[in-house]
Amino acid sequence: METCVMVNFLPTILNQLLQILSRTSQSEVAVNSIRVMIHIVSKCHEEGLDHLLRSYIKYVFRTDQCVPLGDRSTHEELAKSINIILKQSADFLTINKLLKHSWFFFDLLIKSMVLHLIAKNGMKVSRTQRFPSGYHHAVQSLLLAIIPHVSLRCGEIPDEARRVNVSWAHFMKRCLTLMDRGFIFNLINDYLSCFSSKDTKVLAEYRLDFLETVCQHEHFVPLNLPMSFTKTRLLRTQDLQLDHTLSDDFCRHHFLVGLVLRELSLSLAESRDIRHTAIANIKGLMMKHAFDGRYPNKGQQARIALLYLPLLKVLFENVQRLQLKDLSSLSLTFSNAQSVRDELPFNISATVNGSAARRSAIFTDKELTSAGYVTSLGLLLKRDDSRGSLSTETGASTPERAEDRRDSVDFTGQRRASAGGGAPPYCKFSQQEVRSLLMCFLHIIKTMSEDALLAYWNKMPPQELMDYLSLLEICLHQFRYVGRRSIARTQEAQGSNFSAAERKTQTMPALRSRPVSVHARLQQVGHVDSSFTLNHSAGISEVEISHQSLVEGNLATEVSLTVLDSVSCFIHNFKNQLIQDDGHNPLMKKVFNILLLLTSSQSETAMRHTFASLRAFISKFPATFFKGRDSVCATFCYEILKGCTSKLNSTRSEASALLYLLMRNNFEFTKRKTFLRTHLQIIIAVSRLIADVVFTGGSRFQDSLAIINNFANSDKALKSTAFPGEVKDLTKRIRTVLMATAQMKEHEKDPEMLVDLQYSLAKSYASTPELRKTWLGSMAKIHMKNGDLSEAVMCSVHVAAVVAEHLHRKKLFPKGCAAFKAITPNIEEEAAMKEDAGMQDVHYTEDVLVELLEQCVDGLWNAERYELMAVIYKLIIPIYERRRDFEKLAFVYNTLNEAYKKIIQVGRTGRRLLGTFFRVAFYGQAFFEEEDGKEYIYKEPKLTRLPEISERLLKLYGDKFGAENVKIIQDSNKVNTKSLDQKFAFIQVTFVEPYFDEKELQERTTSFERNHNVARFVFETPYTVSGKKQGGVEEQCKRRTVLTTTHSFPYVKKRIAVGREQLIDLKPIDVALDEMKDRTAELQKLCDSNGLNMIQLQLKLQGCVSVQVNAGPLAYARAFLDGSKSTKLPAKKVKQLKETFREFVTVCSLALDLNERLIKEDQLEYHEGLKSNFKDMVKELSDITREQMLAEDELVKSQLRNSLHVFSAISGTYGSASGFSSVP
Repeated sequence: METCVMVNFLPTILNQLLQILSRTSQSEVAVNSIRVMIHIVSKCHEEGLDHLLRSYIKYVFRTDQCVPLGDRSTHEELAKSINIILKQSADFLTINKLLKHSWFFFDLLIKSMVLHLIAKNGMKVSRTQRFPSGYHHAVQSLLLAIIPHVSLRCGEIPDEARRVNVSWAHFMKRCLTLMDRGFIFNLINDYLSCFSSKDTKVLAEYRLDFLETVCQHEHFVPLNLPMSFTKTRLLRTQDLQLDHTLSDDFCRHHFLVGLVLRELSLSLAESRDIRHTAIANIKGLMMKHAFDGRYPNKGQQARIALLYLPLLKVLFENVQRLQLKDLSSLSLTFSNAQSVRDELPFNISATVNGSAARRSAIFTDKELTSAGYVTSLGLLLKRDDSRGSLSTETGASTPERAEDRRDSVDFTGQRRASAGGGAPPYCKFSQQEVRSLLMCFLHIIKTMSEDALLAYWNKMPPQELMDYLSLLEICLHQFRYVGRRSIARTQEAQGSNFSAAERKTQTMPALRSRPVSVHARLQQVGHVDSSFTLNHSAGISEVEISHQSLVEGNLATEVSLTVLDSVSCFIHNFKNQLIQDDGHNPLMKKVFNILLLLTSSQSETAMRHTFASLRAFISKFPATFFKGRDSVCATFCYEILKGCTSKLNSTRSEASALLYLLMRNNFEFTKRKTFLRTHLQIIIAVSRLIADVVFTGGSRFQDSLAIINNFANSDKALKSTAFPGEVKDLTKRIRTVLMATAQMKEHEKDPEMLVDLQYSLAKSYASTPELRKTWLGSMAKIHMKNGDLSEAVMCSVHVAAVVAEHLHRKKLFPKGCAAFKAITPNIEEEAAMKEDAGMQDVHYTEDVLVELLEQCVDGLWNAERYELMAVIYKLIIPIYERRRDFEKLAFVYNTLNEAYKKIIQVGRTGRRLLGTFFRVAFYGQAFFEEEDGKEYIYKEPKLTRLPEISERLLKLYGDKFGAENVKIIQDSNKVNTKSLDQKFAFIQVTFVEPYFDEKELQERTTSFERNHNVARFVFETPYTVSGKKQGGVEEQCKRRTVLTTTHSFPYVKKRIAVGREQLIDLKPIDVALDEMKDRTAELQKLCDSNGLNMIQLQLKLQGCVSVQVNAGPLAYARAFLDGSKSTKLPAKKVKQLKETFREFVTVCSLALDLNERLIKEDQLEYHEGLKSNFKDMVKELSDITREQMLAEDELVKSQLRNSLHVFSAISGTYGSASGFSSVP
């Protein structure tokens, strides 16, 4: 009832309270009147009647109704009374209500100030004289009273603190219109100063909310540019010389923009929510300036853009956080780019004016209307050039990758405290943040005048120029057109993640006093990613996807043309810097990379302008392409050749013309002698494209070759020279290389065959080092992809040997490929390098060799072939010593130290597995053709089992020939090809081991030596004279097959053809002798190993000392050493077998003693059993041979040796190498 009565008389009550406030001379009465007002305002809000309060201020409140006492004013008394209440610490309830509903009292203050100025005709008076100093003091005191409640009590009263922060921001914004702006700027500065860099996330949000509100002032631009646009040329020049960084001088001249930019710079170190708000603030300001009808002139927009120039410095400081993880991974080939362009809803060039007189594309209302997209697109842009649509943003952003989050690092080494559980500072930006920042960057550089941009570049230090170009490069990647299907997937994902209501909150709120059409444009431009906010429950419609594809396509074209404008301007003005060192400098490399990026995944319009720029680029910098190092020419040919396979006729024609121009300029550069460099690099580029299996569109490429030939034949200026003939010869050689394309594609999924094909091409280019390097590098990539690290590093070693041999022949390096023989004997094939015309344009240097050698070291480390690293470093160390490069020398020796430690470690553990070998033979002329009947040794990684490789080959060739047509031959016997069914493809797989003779075993003492540079392999096939596979020991024979490969393992290939086969038949006594030697060696190796494995030792002992009748050592003794039987056998063999048995018994005795000393009490009984079996075995052997198998003195010596061994094993000081062949 009380509230109803109060509402009925609300205007009267409020008028009376304000009249008391104005007329009383007692501060206590004034304060009490404000208390009553606070209570009334709070009640109205509780009842949802706050609209009545707004109506009161707007329609009822008049200061002439509140006749003040003396010279006092209503707003001054109101400010003083509020100040007193805020400073009273006892009455927190009233203070909290006042803070929560402070908007009402601030609006009263503004209305009173406006009425005061109208009554006193104060709008014509200077701002400094509009209000008395007493009121200035009251407002300043009010600020000081509010600050503690916001900064200190935000955790206690978050809602009240947030509301008073926003209300004070609105009050300050309106005061900029009414009061002295210098005074208000000071108040704003004082208020923001109360927030420190260590504040919580909540306070950081308050600070951003305050700035966002203040910067919504309708005269934001004049507030930051208090000078008129009609300035003299001298003043404009002086204005351009203002500092382009966020210096104190800049912030004094452009106060609000300085605050916004500084806040953005600080916020980029905060959590994602804070960053997003700060970025949105500055992006929103730029959008409003771009569409502000008060500044339609191009010069005015250019001057406004200069206000935000310090933003570029902020982006330079964070350029690493803007970069993608691997820019090259996003590069699209021409063919891929074409498939992307094919998905556009219509040809972008239909909406882009292709006039050569314009710097970029134009999007006009008329064109969009004719395309029928005005209503849906919502872009009503009328600009003088392409710069009109740059204030747009697309939302087809992909989620932040988990890798990016894991790789988040502190790029500056400094951290800014950020409470509230937000993301850690200096983490990677999300793609949405990156795109928004790059939008601002692009808008600035395309809107500012060319003179201003040039002046800015001239002030930049070299590193900032590189950062500037890096940002252009990032822009091309971030705004590339990804294709209609990708956009549809992104939109569907977004539609599933957000409900319609949630997405509606992402759009911009309607702005008061702004035309509806302008608001619609701002919404469209600012939130392209939010353009699908309707009907998400029903999914994304085709119309919406087409709309988004159109926006994305237009945006990609705009960005490309803007980047091209900027780079072209840069090239024109920085030619002297770019041509330093014949163009082989970091600045030129960066510019060149940007131009090449503009040739992939672009619209036809952008491509046309890019090709025109590249033609000019070739003519302007011929030395960069045709003199000194060939890296620029090589990369250029590789990228442009992709365009020659494009599905678009226009792109193919442009790429062909550009390639012809490159040849022609090269010919002219050599004074019409030859275009050898371009000739060679084109061949290399074609080879690389084929090697990478990315070369598609062979017929289209043939058309491009025909276009190039036509250009050469119709070029009248060069018709009488050798140029047309050389062009014809080049196209002929290219067609020869293209013949390998079909085979590469056919065997794309067969890594062994693919590498074989590439190896054959590499061999054919032995006289052209760069081409051989290309194919060896491609083979290394395939090996790395398949995890064949040893083969990959061998490719690197061969490449280094090619370069070393070239330098050696030119007397630039003391050793050629012979220096690498210690690594692999296969390296001799690199000595076959021939001297021909292709060698004339090879520009290898010592630095190139050192880089390749360092790659070899890294590869050897990854392949666990640590023993070979020293060989490579022996070639590098003299170079570093000559250069006095002690830092790298320290690194080299430290790496060697780590490598030798690794050798010791793997020697102790025995856990290094350098590969497993198999013999693989192919049978079936109808299927394998030239491979029919051929045998290879395959090297498989680590410990690969026979069923694993069999299954892999069965699947590989089953996919190729049909699973029902491929069969695996299980045994290792010689295959009778006549007995095989020709309807099937047969594959025989056999496990083999490296084979060494006695001399080699003495030289190769370590496991590594027995697995490196191996070319002979062995496998054994059991048989009997009767024809059975297995029989008794008296009739069991073995056939030992020794296979010799054409090259040693490891090699640049993981399979090597068998060159020679040797068969050795072992008779039964030879089998027994071989078996007993193997058993003795295995047991001896276990005893001599540093890390003694008790379980293996006991298992091996149990198998050796068992007294079974038909198996084990005793079976061989009974069969071949028994008196009656031994006389029928060769005496020499019998003697050898007896000696072997003596060694066997001695080693068993040693093993038993070891076991006895190392076992625990619970195994004593088990050991006694082994000991008893051993004694029985020795006794029976002595009875069979009629000789003492273990003499007493030998037993004593054995025990003594064993005691020493046990002591060493316990102390950890024992170590010796086995003299027997190791099994990988």
